[in-house]
Amino acid sequence: MFRYTSLSDNEIHFYQAEGYLYLSGILSADTAATLRREVIDIMVALGVSTHQLANAQDTSDKLRQTSKYLRNSLVDQLVNHATLKALAGQLMGGPSTMHSPFTAVKSGGGGGEFHFHQDNQYTQFDGPGINFWFALNEMTPENGCLRIAPRTHLQGTYEGVSSGDDDHHLTLSVAPEAFLPIRMMPGDCVAFTRLTVHGSGPNNTHEPRAAYAIQFHRDDVRATWDGQPPRLLLDHPRIPDKRPVDKIAP
Repeated sequence: MFRYTSLSDNEIHFYQAEGYLYLSGILSADTAATLRREVIDIMVALGVSTHQLANAQDTSDKLRQTSKYLRNSLVDQLVNHATLKALAGQLMGGPSTMHSPFTAVKSGGGGGEFHFHQDNQYTQFDGPGINFWFALNEMTPENGCLRIAPRTHLQGTYEGVSSGDDDHHLTLSVAPEAFLPIRMMPGDCVAFTRLTVHGSGPNNTHEPRAAYAIQFHRDDVRATWDGQPPRLLLDHPRIPDKRPVDKIAP
């Protein structure tokens, strides 16, 4: 599935210094196309019509996320692939475990801006975490590509404030002045740290923008959520059941 399976010392150093790493063509275009079809099928199975995926109707269309995926699907292979786990370990400097897999679908027809944030503003890790974000179609500023603010991971965890969209999503009190729109082709991936500030713009095309994200934590990481004391994620996973399912329904 993966077109390369290890990273150079220079790539690892760049990731550590800049907070992200672009992995060009790590999946083939054909693999990305199949994954995209499966992700759209997941959305439809959850009750989101193809019409709504092409014509945004409310703030939920800025990003549709679900961790559900079908057993023996190509998404299943991607999520649970040993190569991805090994790459996470390389970039984070030690054995790692999957934290969360999820779809990242932005509806066409004006699916809105997903505000700048850090993943660590939600479940707070006390050590390394990483997000592998796979492009399943071409990503451009016109369809709401990922936006990354390099080196923001060096500042620690920012305080999160409400995005103002009447949902649970958080943002920063002050958005970064400098950020990079990440243009991607199907099969490309960008890996970024849990502290790296990122977001995405609106989708002003007539097609849904589909990506898939898989997060990992290093095995010695402790995390805090729901006001509880820090717990070792390896023993107390934030998302206990990340296994595939036989059927997806609303």
